[in-house]
Amino acid sequence: MTIEDRFDAISPLDFRFYGGDKALYAELHPWLSEDATIQHKAEVEGHLALALADCGAIEMAVAERIAEACREVDANAVAIEEEKTRHDIRALVNVICTRLSPEDARFVHLGATSYDIVDTANALRYRRATERAVLPRLGGLAARLIALAEAEAETPQVGRTHGKHAEPITFGFAMAEYVSRLGGRMEHLRLAARALPGKLSGAVGGYNAIGLLVEDPRDLEKKYLARVGVPRGGTSSQIVEPEGWSDLAHACATAMGVMANLADDLRNLQRTEIAEVAEGFAAEQVGSSTMPHKRNPVSFENAKSLWKVAAPRVMTTYLDQISDHQRDLTNSASQRFLGELLAIVAYTAGRLSASLDGMRVDRDKMKANLALSRGTILSEPLYVLLAKYGTAGAHETVRRLTLEAERTGRPVLEVAMHDEDLRQTIGALTPAERRILERPEEYRGLAADVARDVAAEWRKRLKGLLPSVHAPRRPLPK
Repeated sequence: MTIEDRFDAISPLDFRFYGGDKALYAELHPWLSEDATIQHKAEVEGHLALALADCGAIEMAVAERIAEACREVDANAVAIEEEKTRHDIRALVNVICTRLSPEDARFVHLGATSYDIVDTANALRYRRATERAVLPRLGGLAARLIALAEAEAETPQVGRTHGKHAEPITFGFAMAEYVSRLGGRMEHLRLAARALPGKLSGAVGGYNAIGLLVEDPRDLEKKYLARVGVPRGGTSSQIVEPEGWSDLAHACATAMGVMANLADDLRNLQRTEIAEVAEGFAAEQVGSSTMPHKRNPVSFENAKSLWKVAAPRVMTTYLDQISDHQRDLTNSASQRFLGELLAIVAYTAGRLSASLDGMRVDRDKMKANLALSRGTILSEPLYVLLAKYGTAGAHETVRRLTLEAERTGRPVLEVAMHDEDLRQTIGALTPAERRILERPEEYRGLAADVARDVAAEWRKRLKGLLPSVHAPRRPLPK
């Protein structure tokens, strides 16, 4: 999209996000643009002719000429024709027919209803968009998260629950959670896209017209969908069963939810009081029109903002489940916006991926923040060890110790050692157990192992999911 074109656009998706990313524009245009919509409808019209030939309804030579005419369709010509017909599929059929002899043209679209073409073409192009553009973008983000999980597997960080310091973890462990969640959404998104069904069952879904052309209408439908490359889904009326569109939208929205959660966590870690990570900032980038010092986490905030756009759109696909009897037009306009969900997911994944590439991890600040709670985060291991070695009511005992520690400003362990019984129990601990109490920042359980295990698992699964996407390897921190 040129700069001049952007000034004519209405949707921010076109002029600011999808249209503002030249690489993404090139990746998505073949599947989600209006030109792509028309070309895919023409493509499946060609497959219909070939399937009719497969069943002996027309000569294969005729079908091949129709398929060739479909490949040469000009979207602009269809748009001009639609101004006269006020019907998109009839306009397409008329344009295809202009490239054929009258004898051949009579077989174009024969026996089909509009949504035999529309639903089938949408299933095909949304699947292609998902597999060829959206999933590779998500895969790039997953690859960078895998690299972060591996590189920071041993980097100490305080875990936080309810916004408060909890127990020590590692930053790699925190990133591994998003590796797993995003990978799971990618697999779900691929399944949803591959399950999108097509149809060739006629005006009310009863194969009425097609039954006049071939002995076995279902066999014709099977051959048609096999040529297109999409499955048949259950039964159909004049439209396919609509739940597939909802499944795809849900997969998009939940993938956005994972990215928004990741972005929110990384945004919060950039708060001045925390400052454990920092988003990359270009040399001439401006953070505020009035505060020259600002370095705002704009990319991470952008991801969360776009999630708020994407998530409610799933409701539209739920509403599109309702159609009077065999068909009404209440889903005709609303369903046209489904492609925007795919574009939002792809854009967000690409932007987050680039942000992670430029993100700085401040390990010293993570260590310093962990030290802020060094005296209290040992309360969990202290309580567990006391209970293990026979102290009754250990949880309540340690709770009271932490209150005393907060009141006096002394470490919990120091307060505990003033109690004779507790001192004896603590003195009987093994050297390894005593070390946990003396150096609670090392009380990290299996966090580092989990980070590496998750990274290794998804490095392998990502290769199977997207063979062309490989997670870059980064050296482990010294």
